Amino acid sequence: MAADPFLTLPQLEIPQNSGSITVTAPSNIALIKYWGKSQGQIPKNASISFTLNKCVTQTTINYEPLTAPKLTSDTEFEVFVDGVSKPEFAPKIATFFKRIAPYMPWIGSFKWRIDTKNTFPHGSGIASSASGFAALAGALMHLEVSWATAPYQQDLWVNKTSFLARLGSGSAARSVLGPLMYWGGHPALPESNDLFANALTKDIDPIFLDYKDTILLVDQGEKEVSSTVGHNLMHNHAYASQRFAQAQDNLGRLLKLMSAGDLDEFCHLVETEALSLHAMMMTSNPSYVLMKPNTLAIIDRVRAYRREQQIPVCFTLDAGANVHLLYPAHYTEQVMPWIRKELSPLCQDGQFIKDEVGQGLKKL
Repeated sequence: MAADPFLTLPQLEIPQNSGSITVTAPSNIALIKYWGKSQGQIPKNASISFTLNKCVTQTTINYEPLTAPKLTSDTEFEVFVDGVSKPEFAPKIATFFKRIAPYMPWIGSFKWRIDTKNTFPHGSGIASSASGFAALAGALMHLEVSWATAPYQQDLWVNKTSFLARLGSGSAARSVLGPLMYWGGHPALPESNDLFANALTKDIDPIFLDYKDTILLVDQGEKEVSSTVGHNLMHNHAYASQRFAQAQDNLGRLLKLMSAGDLDEFCHLVETEALSLHAMMMTSNPSYVLMKPNTLAIIDRVRAYRREQQIPVCFTLDAGANVHLLYPAHYTEQVMPWIRKELSPLCQDGQFIKDEVGQGLKKL
């Protein structure tokens, strides 16, 4: 694959008036984790994720033509979260605009206002950067498609959206479609690549296509260390090469398990991946621990429940203290009373989010 497959730019009719567009993009939860990247947001290993449905970012972008267009490396914008100006978010968005400028040189022709809000706690390890940058990339792509003078091929549109989202947050590449996405080159997935994510649609048992994800909010505060810092600490990590090899091997195993509908082994592998991610954090230099005591208590109760009830419920973790509880939809009536009784008391203020797999970006 060419290094820059999206540098061939479409012919556009750039409007001379102001306007706006609103999209939503979901978070995602990785089953095979990506932790560690090269320059250009290139992953050190491939990953697979469930796209979520209710944990979404809604982003409205308002654009106003400039009389003197800016250089695309100095795009003019302001950002608001829940209606409140958030200049502290500006550096990451400025970096994003600089990265996408070669692929969307028209962005310098406008002043932008970005209004965003989440349906879930920001910065607490539920991949708000993924949904946020997927929403922003999706909104910009909707504009480009609407301004194109010739029909925009659907595959190109979707792939470019994922490609651009990746330049803001690597895992954002996986929030464009659903219910399962893969990203990063892997020999078991011939169409896989490091530049954008693809939907995983072939050879998957249907039971995984309506999975539930109940997110147990152990700690709703912002995590102590950003994912960007965590990824960078993998550069000199003593176990980095072993971890990348483990993830590649686990991805191949997971594909076989999901094809066979092997729920028991699926649970064991997904939990191993979650704990491997946190092991990398705990053994980096400097090291950090994002799990809380109640995170560990929930893990113990999940494993005991699965063993005693013979119900294939498993946990996974993102880079934070909150626990994603994964299970097939047809077990919901059995699982939810147990969550309310046994697990919600371990959550901050007893709160959890009832979510399930979803389909990706939506234009409102």
